[in-house]
Amino acid sequence: MRNKYPNLLSSISINGMTLRNRTVMPPIGSNFATVSAEVSEEMIKYYELRAKGGTGLIIVENACVDYPMGTNGTKQCRIDDNQFVPGFYTLVERLHAYGAMASVQLNHAGASAYAARLNGAQAVSASNIPSKTGGAIPRPLTPEEMEVIAKKYGEAAVRAQLAGFDSVEIHAGHSYLLNQFLSPLFNNRKDEFGGSAENRARFPRMVIDAVREAVGPRFPISMRISADDMIKGGNTLEDSLELLEYLQEKIDFLNISVGQNDNLYLQHDKMSLPEGWRSYMAKAVKEKFNKPVITSGNFRSPEVCEETIAVGDADLIAMGRGLIAEPYWANKVANGEEHLLRRCISCNIGCADHRLAKSQPIRCTINPDLLFEDAYKEKQVKKTVNVVVIGGGTAGLEAACSAAEVGCNVTLFEEKDRLGGLAWMIGTVPAKGRIHYFVEYLEDRVKELPNLTIKLNTKATKEAIEAVNPDLIVNATGSKPLLPPIPGLLDNVDKEGGKIKSTFGFIENMDAFVKEDCSGKKVVVVGGGAVGLDVVEFFAEKGADISDIEMMPIIGKDLDTNTKLDVYHMMKENNVKQLTGTALQVVNESSFTVKNSDGSIEDIDFDYGFVCLGMRAEISELSKVQEYAEEKNVKLLNIGDSVRARRIISGTEEGRNVLKTLEVMGAFR
Repeated sequence: MRNKYPNLLSSISINGMTLRNRTVMPPIGSNFATVSAEVSEEMIKYYELRAKGGTGLIIVENACVDYPMGTNGTKQCRIDDNQFVPGFYTLVERLHAYGAMASVQLNHAGASAYAARLNGAQAVSASNIPSKTGGAIPRPLTPEEMEVIAKKYGEAAVRAQLAGFDSVEIHAGHSYLLNQFLSPLFNNRKDEFGGSAENRARFPRMVIDAVREAVGPRFPISMRISADDMIKGGNTLEDSLELLEYLQEKIDFLNISVGQNDNLYLQHDKMSLPEGWRSYMAKAVKEKFNKPVITSGNFRSPEVCEETIAVGDADLIAMGRGLIAEPYWANKVANGEEHLLRRCISCNIGCADHRLAKSQPIRCTINPDLLFEDAYKEKQVKKTVNVVVIGGGTAGLEAACSAAEVGCNVTLFEEKDRLGGLAWMIGTVPAKGRIHYFVEYLEDRVKELPNLTIKLNTKATKEAIEAVNPDLIVNATGSKPLLPPIPGLLDNVDKEGGKIKSTFGFIENMDAFVKEDCSGKKVVVVGGGAVGLDVVEFFAEKGADISDIEMMPIIGKDLDTNTKLDVYHMMKENNVKQLTGTALQVVNESSFTVKNSDGSIEDIDFDYGFVCLGMRAEISELSKVQEYAEEKNVKLLNIGDSVRARRIISGTEEGRNVLKTLEVMGAFR
């Protein structure tokens, strides 16, 4: 495949460090470290798998150089003491064994410090400006304190060398301490560390000088920056190019990122952003300073990665979430197995929301095992096991593939004419198109499995199930829109020629809505959850006059962190009317009768009305399946949305857990 991707798969040398290809795993917090902030075996296995998968450079997640003031997470690793060197040394050994180069990111959180670790102390920063809206107010650092912190960066870099790392990265972006000096969003100092670009770069330059002096001239140093804050009053790309004039001299290569805490949906690349959307920033840095640059931004396909390098926009491609989803990305590309790539869908649920909002270890919506990947396939069933899967959504497909991959004979029944279920349907919404990646990946897995039979347009009747003679039945019938007994709702929703649609009605009419000029049309959406807000976003971006009715006090209460920030920004930008504390009373042909928060009753007219009150489990046939299973003494497993409506990640996990059920059944012995 080197002839197909000659640039992407070529080596590159940076100040004595040679990478086998141009793929980079950038630093992403994992919460895999121990409670005492040391490298754990779980953390090693996680990174080791990406090295085994062919990644060129792995930049280990940000390590704290100054504890506790600089820490930024529940289980962030530390590098502020020699006691942490042995763990990193073992990690680097394991990465080197598979041919990957290893770096570690050095960081001080500043105003973004994890408050629970500060023991009541006030966080530090350039100024007294929080690093995010509503965040804790920090205090400005003194010049003497800056000297101490710069020295700690240098000492941390020496520990990285002792651990065997091939490089270190200095984090100067994403609302952390060095960025809090660089960006006018956070820096309003009046002394020699504030004001002009030269002044704002002064403390970060002190850090760079300390690191360079500590590691010597022949050790690669990279620096990650937010090249554009993309917030009014923050740094633009032009501002960052000026700042880099004072920073880049002792830096060997630059990791070009974007955004701040208040627009995480850009920093973490929301689903609707195109592949490589940030590359123009990397190109500008590369052209001005003639140094190798790393770019990122929803990269998923090797063709786009190859083109980005070929045209000179960047030298290296970072795929953080992409490598969480697909550890073997580089090897599959090199071996001509692109059709088997498990491409990240950019949902930011398990990788970002788990860690940032819930203090959980990271997971992945589409990859149910971040540590061992395909190791389960080595354990095959020892006897004939017939498995029936009812439902061809993502949960059912994961269960069917997993069972077939360990040697079971699997038959999957799907009533519709295609696979993918609700995930495929939602993926037809333009902003959610990447969800189709997961369905396509599952379909490609199916094609590799001769012992997996798919029966489309086929209902799982008792007779159909009995013909398979199953030992295990997996029910994965998904969910359907919740339509409560509100007067007029069932009479008017999804009526041919009518104005009112359910969630499914919206999706089924997507082609017509995409083509229609919706400018100025009055659209009212009932429901401020994930699906309702997808409808709001769709019509808002088409210029409609939008109102969102939500019975709860706030809209988007249960959204993940990234989506919530994006949605609130979208509603503000498009003047969406947020009618919270408002309950739907009656559904009329062209209006909704609602009860407002003050108790008043009002009719809200519309050109289109959408009722998106969530989803409920589709279990209308489950009792019949249960009767059959009890009658035949067959194991029955209910998974995914047919347990209760949830996110895709839950169904994927439960689909893979079919292997646990097979183990309990004695299939492997």
